Amino acid sequence: MKGRRQNRRDSAVVDLMALAECVERFEGKRVVVLGDFVADSFQSGEITRVSREAPVLILRHRQTEIVPGGGANAANNFAALGARVYPISVVGDDAAADSLVAQFRKKKVDVSGLLQVQGRPTPTKTRFLAGWTHTVGQQVLRVDYEPNTPLSESHFRRIRSLVKARIKTADALAISDYGFGVVSPETAQAVVTDVKRHIPISLDSRYQLTAFRRAGVTTATPNEAELEALHHTTIGRNTAELERCGRATLRSMRLTSLVVTRGKDGMALFEPGRPTAHIPVHGSDQAVDVTGAGDTVLAAYTMALASGASVLEAAHIANIAGGLVVMKRGTATVTRDELLAAIRNSASETTS
Repeated sequence: MKGRRQNRRDSAVVDLMALAECVERFEGKRVVVLGDFVADSFQSGEITRVSREAPVLILRHRQTEIVPGGGANAANNFAALGARVYPISVVGDDAAADSLVAQFRKKKVDVSGLLQVQGRPTPTKTRFLAGWTHTVGQQVLRVDYEPNTPLSESHFRRIRSLVKARIKTADALAISDYGFGVVSPETAQAVVTDVKRHIPISLDSRYQLTAFRRAGVTTATPNEAELEALHHTTIGRNTAELERCGRATLRSMRLTSLVVTRGKDGMALFEPGRPTAHIPVHGSDQAVDVTGAGDTVLAAYTMALASGASVLEAAHIANIAGGLVVMKRGTATVTRDELLAAIRNSASETTS
C-alpha cells in the first residue's frame, strides 16, 4: 500500500473467512505440550475491617479456586481450541497437583505424561482478591510457592522418553518455559532431532529464549517486555528499536517466524525476507486481565500453523484469541466456538 514504509506490511490483507475455515480444522489436532505446569490459586474474600495489629485489610475468606497456570494453562487453551493434548511436565505430590490432574481428566486430557515427584512442590501462584459485597474482587497480594531443587537426570530421561514417544504422531510441539526447571534447551534439542516430519515447534520462554537457538524451534511468541529484557533495551513507541530486536532474535534463533505480543499495541510478526506485519489489537485496548494471555496466543498460533494457516493468518488468529482472553478475569481460556464467532462477527462487520 502506498505511503507505508518498506519495513511494514499491511496487516489488513487477510481473508477473514479463510481464518474461520482454518479454525474449523482445529478439531482433533494432536499437540504435545512440554513445559512448567503451574497451579494458579485465587483466594477470594470480603473486606471486613482494618486490622488493629497492623495497617492491613482483614479479609473474610469466601472461596478458593485453583486453575491451570503456566504451561498447564497453555495445555488447557489447546484443549479448549479442540486439540487432542498430550501434556508432559513434572508436578508435586500435593493438593495443587491433584487439582490440576483432576481438571485435565475432567476434560478427557491424557495425564499419563504428568510425573508426580514426591517431596517436590507444584509451582503455585496464590492471588488474594479483596472486595466488598456485590463488587468484583481486586488483587491485593500474590504469594508464590516454587520448587528449590533441580530435577534429577533420571527425571529428564523420563521426560525425553515421553516426548519422543508422543511426538512421532503429533501435529505440533509447544514448549512453555516458565523457568521452573522442567524445560531445558538440551531436552528440547534431544527430542526435536527425532522429529522426522515438518511440524510447528513453538516456544514461549520467560527468561531464556535465545538459549533454545539450537533446539530446532521453528517459531517463538515472546511479549515485548521479554524481548526488551533479552536485548537490554526499552522499546515503547520506538518501532525502529522493535524492528532491531525482532530481526536480531529471528536471525540468531533461525526461526521461520517470530510473534511479539505488545499489549494494547497488538502484535508484530517477523519473518525472514519479508516486511514486518504490525497487527492492531483485536477489540478493546482496555484489558480486564492479562493473566495467562501469552498462553492463549501460543496455543492459537500453534494450532493455526498445524492446521495449514500461513504465518500471517496464524498471527491474526492468535491476535483475535488474545483479544478475547484479556476480557476475561483470572487465568482463562478461549474456546474454538468463541474464536469462530469473533472471526465471523469481524467478517460480517467488514462486509456490512
